[in-house]
Amino acid sequence: MSPRNLIAPTFSRTRLGSGPGLLLAHGAGSSLAGTYGPVLEALAARHTVVGIDYPGSGDTPRSTTPLSVDDLADQLVAAADAEGIDRFAVSGFSLGGPVAIRAAARHPERVTALVLTAAFPHRDNRLALASSVWSKIAASGDRELLAEFQLMMALGTQALESMPSEQLRQTLGYVAAGAADGSSEQTDLVGQVDVRDDLAGITVPTLVISTTDDRLTSTALHRHLAETIPDAQLAEIATGHLPMLERTEEWLQLITDFLDKHHA
Repeated sequence: MSPRNLIAPTFSRTRLGSGPGLLLAHGAGSSLAGTYGPVLEALAARHTVVGIDYPGSGDTPRSTTPLSVDDLADQLVAAADAEGIDRFAVSGFSLGGPVAIRAAARHPERVTALVLTAAFPHRDNRLALASSVWSKIAASGDRELLAEFQLMMALGTQALESMPSEQLRQTLGYVAAGAADGSSEQTDLVGQVDVRDDLAGITVPTLVISTTDDRLTSTALHRHLAETIPDAQLAEIATGHLPMLERTEEWLQLITDFLDKHHA
């Protein structure tokens, strides 16, 4: 690959902070702010942070064609190009994990480290079923039903069961209002992506953060990443699929400690 991406950046992007480059790849049905919002300022205090919104998230228009992990990865790198950042670490959450992996595989001379949270190399049966149901609900336009499904699947047991009924109602409203317009296309991609062939060729320091009470991406998928990417480190958080909500400070600490050590 050439040291510069050759495509024009077309996704909306955010740039914050200063220091070593850090690209952020968000999860399906979310956005940059929805995934990384609680930790953005803290990350930007140490890094030049650049993140994109996938088609149908943030200010990026929905796609009229199926999404591909190659396109998302290349657009992430194109955003770095547009901001003048030559080398960078990549943090990917959930679907952002395979996006980050593909970015490292397609642009190995650019990527210095990977942080993969609640990520997966391919779908297992549970993720295939969940992404199919999620996509169909999203396509129906029933945001309330979509929010109910998302919370049921994404929140860890302790976080969900400790919510008083009024807080649960308010949270459902918040999730429904924040659902990405492109949720259906993004969750379709979750059910199709497969980056297993990329894993053995990843040579940069990699941290896999496993969310141990996760009903969407299983710990077996997390461990597969950690065991197949050479010399990858595995860390665990006792949370559901949403560490940015359930264990914000613990998640942030794992990311910053790893990047401070491996991404000068």
